[in-house]
Amino acid sequence: MPKSPRYTHLAPLALLRFSFGVLMFIALLRSLLNGWVYELFIEPEFHFSFYGFEWVKPFGQWTYLLWGLAMISAVGVALGYFYRLCIILFTLSFTYIELMDVAYYLNHYYFVSVLAFALCWLPAERYGSMDAWLGRVKSSDFAPRWTLTLPRILVSILYFYAGIAKMNSDWLLNGQPLKMWLPSSYDLPILGAFADEPWLPFVFAWAGMLYDTTIWIFLWWKKTRKYAYITVILFHLLTAAFFPAIGVFPYVMIVITLVFFDAPFQLIMGKIFPSAPGKNRAYRPWNPPLAKLILPLFLAFQILFPLRFLLYPGELFWTEEGYRFSWRVMLMEKSGAAEFKVVDPKTNRYVWIDPSYHLNRTQEKQMVFQPDLILQFAHYLGEKYREAGVESPEVYVHSAVTLNARPAQPIIAENIDLMKVEDGWNSKTWITPWEGVIYGW
Repeated sequence: MPKSPRYTHLAPLALLRFSFGVLMFIALLRSLLNGWVYELFIEPEFHFSFYGFEWVKPFGQWTYLLWGLAMISAVGVALGYFYRLCIILFTLSFTYIELMDVAYYLNHYYFVSVLAFALCWLPAERYGSMDAWLGRVKSSDFAPRWTLTLPRILVSILYFYAGIAKMNSDWLLNGQPLKMWLPSSYDLPILGAFADEPWLPFVFAWAGMLYDTTIWIFLWWKKTRKYAYITVILFHLLTAAFFPAIGVFPYVMIVITLVFFDAPFQLIMGKIFPSAPGKNRAYRPWNPPLAKLILPLFLAFQILFPLRFLLYPGELFWTEEGYRFSWRVMLMEKSGAAEFKVVDPKTNRYVWIDPSYHLNRTQEKQMVFQPDLILQFAHYLGEKYREAGVESPEVYVHSAVTLNARPAQPIIAENIDLMKVEDGWNSKTWITPWEGVIYGW
C-alpha cells in the first residue's frame, strides 16, 4: 500500500488489544484469588448504586460466573480470538461489575470501560490475532488513521483532566493531601528515607501537575515521544511504589501509552499471529456507518462530562457533585464518622444505628463522607424499619467529616429527615456548606 497520512499500520492497535486483554485478565484474577469477589460483592447485605443504575446488583454466588465471563472474554481479546464477540462481552461484563457498588469506584475502572467501549468499534483483530491467523477475518496491515487516533485521544483526555484538576491551592500551595500520605512510605527502600522530608509533598504535587498536564503533548510529538515514554515509566512506577493501594492502574498506563508509538516498534505482533496462508495483507476499508455517528458523540461526552461540576455551587471536594468520572485522581483525603437515628414519629421512640453492622469496612469508610451514599443508606434503613412495622420512619444522620486535615464538621444537618430527600441531578441543597476554602480548578 502506498504511504498516506490518511492510513496507519495496525500493529500499535494490535499491541494495545493484546496488552489490554492480558492486564485485565491479571486484574480480575488478582481480585478472585484475593477473595475480593466474595468480600466486596457477595457477603455484604447492601450495595450502593450509581444514580440511574439502581437495577445493577450482584447475583449472589452467580457473581463468580460474571467474573469468569469477564476473564474468559479478556483472554479472547488478548489473543484476538472471536475478538468482536469477546470485546463486547468484556465491555458489558466489566462495566456491570464496576456499577455494582459505588463504594468501590476508582477512576481507572472507569477508564477500562471507556477504552473497552472504544475497542468495540476498532479493527484490532485484523492484524496479529488468531482470527487473522485462522482466516476468520479479513487480515490487513493498514486501516484509517482515526482507528489509532481514537485511543490516543482517550489517553490524552485522562492525562489533561487529571493535570488541570491538580491546579488548586490545597494541592500546589499546601501540599495536601500528600503531606498526610507520603510519611506512611517510610519503609520503602531508599525512597523511604525521604518520606518525612517537608519538601517532598510539594515536589510530588508540582511534578504530578506538570506531568499530567503536558505528558500527552510530548507523547503525540514524534521527536519527544521516546523520552516522554521514559518519564511515563518512571512516574507510574514511582506512583505504584508510594501508593500501592491504586492497584494495577500504573501498569495499565505504562502499557497503554505504547499506542502512541508507530508500527516499526510493534511489528512483533504480526510475527506471533501472522495472517492465514494465502490471505492478502493490505489496506481494507474500516468505516462502519454506525461508528461515524456513535464515536463523535462518545468523544464529545468524554470531553464535556468531566466539566459538569461547573454547574454546581459549593466546594466540589465537599459535595462531590460532579466529582466521579472526571479524572480527579488522588486529590483529597476525606474521612469521618456517622451514625444514624431511626425515629418512629407516632411514638417518638428512636434507635441509633451503627453502619458497621450493615456495611463492610470499605463501604462504611466511603459512605461516611459522600452525601449521596449517606442518603442511600438512610433510605435502606428506613425501608428496613418500614418492613418491620414502623409506618413512616424518619432517619437522621449524625456525622463529622474532615477534608484535607481541616477541622471536622457535619456534612448533613442533624435535623434533616433523609427519608424526605430524594437524589437526582439537581444541586443537593441539603448538604451542609463547607467552612473551608480551596482556590483553583
